[in-house]
Amino acid sequence: MSNVVVTGGAGFIGSNFVRYALQAHPDWQIVTLDKLTYAGRLENLKDVAGNPRHTFVQGDVADPAVAGPLVKAADVVVHFAAETHVDRSLMSAGEFITTDVYGTFVLLEAARQAAGLRRFIQISTDEVYGSVPEGSSRETDELRPRNPYSASKAGADRLAYSYWATYDVPVVITRASNNYGPFQFPEKVIPLFMTNAIDDIPVPLYGDGLNERDWLHVLDHCRAVDLLIDAGKPGEVYNVGGGNHVRNIDLTRQILAVLGKPESLIQPVADRPGHDRRYSLDTSKLRALGWSPQAVFDEGLRETADWYRQNEWWWRPIKEQDPAFKDYYLQQYGRRQG
Repeated sequence: MSNVVVTGGAGFIGSNFVRYALQAHPDWQIVTLDKLTYAGRLENLKDVAGNPRHTFVQGDVADPAVAGPLVKAADVVVHFAAETHVDRSLMSAGEFITTDVYGTFVLLEAARQAAGLRRFIQISTDEVYGSVPEGSSRETDELRPRNPYSASKAGADRLAYSYWATYDVPVVITRASNNYGPFQFPEKVIPLFMTNAIDDIPVPLYGDGLNERDWLHVLDHCRAVDLLIDAGKPGEVYNVGGGNHVRNIDLTRQILAVLGKPESLIQPVADRPGHDRRYSLDTSKLRALGWSPQAVFDEGLRETADWYRQNEWWWRPIKEQDPAFKDYYLQQYGRRQG
């Protein structure tokens, strides 16, 4: 029986990984550590709450008293926990530094003292490369983060690497492109636009809409992490990309078409500061280990739209009853809409 600690396991990607791992690995005992901030929700783990191989611990990765003992008892740590939303980092960068950098330090310090740890997976992001005008980023390329979120992730990324180089902690780093799928908090573009469109609310599109992203289904990301726990080489970085390069305006139109909504719902708003124009990943290193994305983007997007249509119980309380979300939405988009 492997003891696997998943930090941020009540968040979007983390909860999908917990669910995936429990099904894929009957010999895993999973401990989820999550602070339950606004985007970490027990509702995301509702269907595994009674699983005897899953234990939930509420706590902060930046708290050594809580995180330390869990890591020291683990065989594998998968570190998803992070503040992740670029827009929020522009408003409150300090929280990102505390969780993303200091929280990672706390976990790595515990990992350094863990006797039986065989792998520490540091979840990073393609945004650490910064905007990529042409071509695709390779793992050896310079990191040029351009906003507090991506800078905090770059700091954690390199801190994790340093613990391998200095202390031989078995760190493997992933840099994934934009994820999409079920249970994604409705501040991110796909669930925000889908839930707005379901209610015939305008969708706020930044700038000219020509910013380009590579979209990766969350379960393809989970499969990559699973593979790297065994096949990843300590000290190495692996890009994880879906190969679905879509401009934001085209994504918006596709979302509206899937939901049968008119393009008149598109509401251009002032662009955010430092908005990266384009991301693109070279994933040949990971593909050489036998991984490739399985989800077809058009089908995955349709399935995701169906999930939000069928699970209003999950997102309506956030958008309609949570005053913090309403305040955030007004602060983020109200002034941009003029």
